[in-house]
Amino acid sequence: MIAVLSRCAIALAALAVAASSTAQPAPQPRTVASGLVNPWGLAFLPDGRFLVTERPGRLRVVGADGRIGAPVEGLPPIAAGGQGGLLDVVLDSGFAQNRKLYFCFSEPGPGGTNSTALARAVLAPDARRLTQTQVIFSQQPKVASRAHFGCRIAEAPDGRLFLTLGDRFSRSEDAQRLDNHLGKVVRVDKEGKAPPDNPFANRAGALPEIWSYGHRNMQGAAIGPDGQLWTHEHGAQGGDEINIDRAGRNYGWPVITHGVNYGGAPIGAGIQAKEGMEPPLQHWTPSIAPSGMAFLTSDRYGPAWKGSLFVGSLKFGYLDRIELKDGRVVREEKLLEAGRARIRDVRQGPDGLLYVLTDEEDGRLIRLQP
Repeated sequence: MIAVLSRCAIALAALAVAASSTAQPAPQPRTVASGLVNPWGLAFLPDGRFLVTERPGRLRVVGADGRIGAPVEGLPPIAAGGQGGLLDVVLDSGFAQNRKLYFCFSEPGPGGTNSTALARAVLAPDARRLTQTQVIFSQQPKVASRAHFGCRIAEAPDGRLFLTLGDRFSRSEDAQRLDNHLGKVVRVDKEGKAPPDNPFANRAGALPEIWSYGHRNMQGAAIGPDGQLWTHEHGAQGGDEINIDRAGRNYGWPVITHGVNYGGAPIGAGIQAKEGMEPPLQHWTPSIAPSGMAFLTSDRYGPAWKGSLFVGSLKFGYLDRIELKDGRVVREEKLLEAGRARIRDVRQGPDGLLYVLTDEEDGRLIRLQP
């Protein structure tokens, strides 16, 4: 009898250990900095400081102690207004040696027009100014619009740059055409040129920078553990999407969508699938208004979270943790929901922890503390 009880005790102990090893972590939000004005993009400097864009057109260095520096000098003219302004920022993979970075923004054009542009610059050693600032790519055509700029940047393992470009709202039909950059993902080298192996580089009438098309307004992009580009985009009323973004593929907007027009009318023929167009990996209806996107590769929050995809919600003010298995979404979990702040960006830091930006006039940089 004693042996049986001992075996039971051992079994229960083993179950307890197994349960604790797979228990869901409960990280706590810790404000690193506040007082940021509509922050949009986040990058991590090697010395432990943060680089944050503010949509009205300012780039800030934020100290590890939360102190917000004066605006970094050296930005080009920016068409700030509506959804436009200074948007994403990423450090070059060789930043520790060359101090190069890339940022995207709404670039002003003639007659009140604008478009999304990608610029390269060098951050001065004192981090107070940008030097050698150069616009290396500009979306064409420029449009008189204050909406749907897209503007997330991701550097691929081969050093090429992906940039997401919105359909500018009023030009949704152009997302299906290859003679413009509206509603596209483009792939360029670090000089802004189209690599010769881009899918449409040799097609007559197509712009060579295009990587994929048929998109609406992509505000999330990340290179996944599989080495592929993952993006998400805003639907209209419903139909927000996550896609694995592959070369030359057509993602359907505005021909196929799980959403409807604002007010409820169908979009186009009101269909959700069509041959030759890619279905989304995941879609949300009602829309969550996704922004920011990051894969967690660290084990700082325990094994259950490692490999999860994280997406911010502007509409509902939470961080969405998405579990993936065999290329499918198997579970979603809402985090930071009590805060109800618009989550604009999410990134994994060099310390393996997650950081988010809240899109407010008194915006915050928040660390999720295990």
